[in-house]
Amino acid sequence: MDQFIVKPLFGGDVVHWYTPTNVTLWMALAVLAISALMVFGTRGRAVVPSRTQSIAELAYGFVYKMVEDVAGKDGVKYFPYIMTLFLFIVFANFLGLIPMSFTTTSHIAVTAIMAMAVFLSVTILGFVKHGASFLQLFWISSAPLVLRPILAIIEIISYFVRPVSHSIRLAGNMMAGHAVIKVFAAFGAVVAIAPLSIFAITAIYALEVLVSFIQAYVFAILTCVYLKDALHPHH
Repeated sequence: MDQFIVKPLFGGDVVHWYTPTNVTLWMALAVLAISALMVFGTRGRAVVPSRTQSIAELAYGFVYKMVEDVAGKDGVKYFPYIMTLFLFIVFANFLGLIPMSFTTTSHIAVTAIMAMAVFLSVTILGFVKHGASFLQLFWISSAPLVLRPILAIIEIISYFVRPVSHSIRLAGNMMAGHAVIKVFAAFGAVVAIAPLSIFAITAIYALEVLVSFIQAYVFAILTCVYLKDALHPHH
């Protein structure tokens, strides 16, 4: 599991909150890659788009439609935030697939911050827009009266578990895939099973490419679902 160790960039072994680390470096590279895509992709704005413009437009249209379909027209105003989350996770996941790189989204410290930001944002938004009536989200009025208090307790627990599941899902999937690749790579030194090991690494790597995108999509669409609950707690 040494591939997931946080290390200072400039010597020493002690990591403080202000210490530049390999996590800092690869998160900065993800931000730079996103900025480059958006700047170069939108600079020309040609009728016949270039490859970079096509990728930028596809990403924009994909996330915009997802926000509109899940959160509704009211949720479109929060599209920039969800777009930023989606692109950061996608780029961090894909950069983590480069040999000798660092997968920042494999660390719960990174994913938990994003999940807590989503949780606090939608909760505050719900109370700002609806006041105390936001609490109706936990009251299942369509259920029999005798079951409503029990269901309310279950709903409250599930609501506060959201940031935990939201963060662990992403970090766990990214860590598991990279760990499996490392395990099969260790078998590459055994001559008898080296070809099988290489084939397994290739197959898992291809799967990880797919998982990297899917996990970003799952994180973003769950954010849209939580946003919908904040905007429309009565539904």
